[in-house]
Amino acid sequence: MPPEASASALGRQRRIGLRVALAVAAGLTLGMATGAVIPFLGPLFAAQFLLAGKPLPFGKAAGMVGLVLVVGQTFVLLTGLFGDRPLQLLTLLGLFYLICFAAHAQGKGGPAIFLSLVIAIMVPLLDLLHGDLDEGMMAILLQGVVSGIVLSWLAHALLPDREAETEEPAPVVALGNPLLRAVASTAILLGAVTLCLTHSGFSSAIVVPITVASLLLQLDLANSARAAFGLVAVNLLGGVLASLAFAFMELRPALPMLFLVTLFVGLILGGRAAVSSPSAKVYGGALTTFLILFGTGLSPLPGSTAESFATRIGFVLFAIAYALCMTALLWARPRTATSSA
Repeated sequence: MPPEASASALGRQRRIGLRVALAVAAGLTLGMATGAVIPFLGPLFAAQFLLAGKPLPFGKAAGMVGLVLVVGQTFVLLTGLFGDRPLQLLTLLGLFYLICFAAHAQGKGGPAIFLSLVIAIMVPLLDLLHGDLDEGMMAILLQGVVSGIVLSWLAHALLPDREAETEEPAPVVALGNPLLRAVASTAILLGAVTLCLTHSGFSSAIVVPITVASLLLQLDLANSARAAFGLVAVNLLGGVLASLAFAFMELRPALPMLFLVTLFVGLILGGRAAVSSPSAKVYGGALTTFLILFGTGLSPLPGSTAESFATRIGFVLFAIAYALCMTALLWARPRTATSSA
């Protein structure tokens, strides 16, 4: 690569990382200041949109809002109909997870896959745990996705790309046996959701299935024991950074400190997640882990106020160990074919 192109790519990577850091810091601070029920949801979606590189077009933004409306309302209705029949509800959840993982295994869907999985995890669990969230659930989801879109647009407006820069899309990895991989991933995620629905100790541990879903979308990259160890280490880094950030906030519980701490972590993880490489997904997953843990530590999800921050860290460690062990047992290791996006 010529020096000019290399410098341009490096500048673009830094710009994306700075956009991500500013968006998650501003979004989490604003969510805490306004008393949002799930303050990390908007920053979480904003990071997904920004790591795609280009500004989200209005048509795709409208499609994301429509996706939230359709998927969210569908699972609100299904949970209302089958909430007292867990076997039927889990079967429907498994079918939806299968569709999402099948699309991902073929290199399709982009951020919409993770967005859909988060909704399909959050809605049934929170709805069954708190029936009074039936009406408010859609408002929470819409607020999250709309704030994520707005944050991503503002970040692009503040730090626009230079006209001379050319984008190098990250390669899309398509698996050799997408259906088999999708079935195995569905079984793994469904096991985590079932645990939360049936075990009292995990009844409010929504961080477990979300972390498992995030890892399942990353572990396609781990074609060796060394790569898998690196992936686990990076996700643990997200948990460690969340612990340190939470400790800082306990010492100085102020919104300016919240902004600075989140900005610092966003720069560490967001910059590496902005690299045009499949491995960047791992750092994006670590940022997801950080936002969920740190956000629930500052403003716990409904039904989780009795849990300590250390307990949530334990849930994340459990989710990582569970996902790694189950993928080792259930996943075949087919060769991957790489194509340009």
